[in-house]
Amino acid sequence: MPDLPPLTEATFWDILEERLPDAALNALLWQCLGYRQDASGAWDNSGVEPSWRNDYPEPPDFIDSRPATVKLTRSIPAADKQLLKEQLGFGGYQVSELNPRRTRRATAVNWLLSHLRRGRRESTR
Repeated sequence: MPDLPPLTEATFWDILEERLPDAALNALLWQCLGYRQDASGAWDNSGVEPSWRNDYPEPPDFIDSRPATVKLTRSIPAADKQLLKEQLGFGGYQVSELNPRRTRRATAVNWLLSHLRRGRRESTR
């Protein structure tokens, strides 16, 4: 995978405001889910949670795949569903700005925030 930006507030806003390319957003999600690509371009999913690995042996395109984004949404714990508002102060898009692509980007940011929060919780145990 190419060099990816760090998971920072600035990166999250770049995702929400569509400044980060779809390919980079997908790569961030894939990396956090555990997908790895070798030098030949083959995918290694041995580090991917079984439920993801079974449904997606190769990483999905979260921008183009509604089912993959639904799975991402459902994997966010209930306690983390409002992290966009709580941590970024994101109030959502205006109705005139809504489209599936932007909604999927917001879902991705919320999942990434939850992923970071869960990682911190697990490292403090």
